[in-house]
Amino acid sequence: MKKIFALLLTLAMVLSLAACGGGSDAPANTDAPANTDAPANTDAPSNTDAPAGDAAFTTVESGKLHMSTNAAFPPYEMTTDNGGFEGIDVEVADAIAKKLGLELVVDDMGFDAALTAVQTGQSDIAMAGITVTDDRLEVMDFSDSYATGIQVVIVKEGSPIQTIDDLANAQMIGCQKATTGYIYASDTPENGGYGEDHVTAFDNGALAVMALVNGQVDAVIIDNEPAKSYVAANEGLKILDGTWVEEQYAIGLAKGNTALLEAVNTAMAELKADGTFQGIVDKYITAE
Repeated sequence: MKKIFALLLTLAMVLSLAACGGGSDAPANTDAPANTDAPANTDAPSNTDAPAGDAAFTTVESGKLHMSTNAAFPPYEMTTDNGGFEGIDVEVADAIAKKLGLELVVDDMGFDAALTAVQTGQSDIAMAGITVTDDRLEVMDFSDSYATGIQVVIVKEGSPIQTIDDLANAQMIGCQKATTGYIYASDTPENGGYGEDHVTAFDNGALAVMALVNGQVDAVIIDNEPAKSYVAANEGLKILDGTWVEEQYAIGLAKGNTALLEAVNTAMAELKADGTFQGIVDKYITAE
């Protein structure tokens, strides 16, 4: 895993671009890898119906389940050495697709683009450690929650920022663009934020952490599991004690696609009941 995270940070520097925040019914063969090496497909084919037990639902491409994501959010979604994708969300989506009789296609893009993709019919589902918020509920639907996301703060060892309360004194805080971390942090101090002048948005968490390493920001707000991965891959960083905010992750879908939403919820419930979901989580997150 560490080499993947290091590669992510290296890739972030090359790209120079600019949430958030997992257990389930196991099919007979839980060792089968997710079909995640399919190339990203950002075209929006005409909608077709796909069977799901007794119900019929709509997908953007016949026989396939398109998942939009931002594959720089370990251990939920990340790239592999051979150009494929892996992580909790990727394997859970693959398990859901198999239950629906579909083939998973992972479409990697920016976090905000991943949300827009389901709203505009470019993908069927979005999974990227996505938090359910009132604003997002106005433009898209969400599955039942499948994980609790805890956002934390990363700083350099020896930083004057030693507690979460000290963030109020930070000159600049890094966050991933369009995530709840950025939305909350950039809000006014009266609303519990630090103000837009003290928050910088990056296209992904790897870029935000690289900015911290390079001294461009004083702290990074990001979800706990990715935070642990980035800290492990970069000497001299640490996670502050405490939780900055706690949220619920869910799968995003186009508003009004009730049949697919019900099929996804049913599949997820089965994955949780038979242990598949927890098996996937345990593969990526070691109990502390």
